[in-house]
Amino acid sequence: MKFDLHTHHERCGHAVGNLEDYIKSAITYGLQVIGISDHSPFFGSEEDHVKPWVAMAKSEFPNYVSEVLRLKEIHKDKIEILLGIESDFISEFSDLYRNTFAKYPFDYIIGSIHRTGGINIFIKERWEGLSEVDYLKEKEIYYELIQQSVKSNMFDILGHIDAIKARFPYFSQIKTDTVDQTLKLITSHDVAIEVNTSGKTKDCGGWYPSNDILEKACFYGVKVTFGSDAHEPERVADDWDKVRSFLKEIGYREWAIFRQRKREMISL
Repeated sequence: MKFDLHTHHERCGHAVGNLEDYIKSAITYGLQVIGISDHSPFFGSEEDHVKPWVAMAKSEFPNYVSEVLRLKEIHKDKIEILLGIESDFISEFSDLYRNTFAKYPFDYIIGSIHRTGGINIFIKERWEGLSEVDYLKEKEIYYELIQQSVKSNMFDILGHIDAIKARFPYFSQIKTDTVDQTLKLITSHDVAIEVNTSGKTKDCGGWYPSNDILEKACFYGVKVTFGSDAHEPERVADDWDKVRSFLKEIGYREWAIFRQRKREMISL
């Protein structure tokens, strides 16, 4: 079964194309399943559309769900469409997000860390000129937030779990036991991680997480799934075959898809 559980579209303000464009690409590329998982609104903000270049407006959220469900019915004879969402983990608003998501028939929820200390991790300049002690501290802060997201039990999938390297690849070289501790915690809470191929479009190149983290994840028994994190229709299922081959090479035999918040393991 060929699938992609992480795709975006124009509602988030930094992707191109509408939902139909991504679905049509998935059909063209021979997918049996496509998950739509755009960025959730900032529910904790008083403003309706606080950052229009990052995520959809709160008022647009029901329309997003309705459109995905409508297209699911329209295209059911050609492809299975799953309703997902990619949500920031913001600890002080976790109950608000949890209660909001519970009102809708999501197939899965991706939890991602895009900010530390309130600042976007993809701003390259914030990482330049720090000391080695600071780099280590920042990496450990990032993984502490991932650990908090795991413990929240809000998410079915953890998104791009080493994305801190995106605009500053040096983070991959910083050694810390926190990475292993995080993988062990992920296993104990039985959450899946995605192999996210959008890292190839960033300064770091390659996938999230890196090959060595994936090998550790396999060793610790972490379950995996696939997401291109496509922000352009042409990137749907990008590197799917390569990811599948690599996972089999390092010892994985199955990966996950989700329906109605229930995980199903399928053969690689």
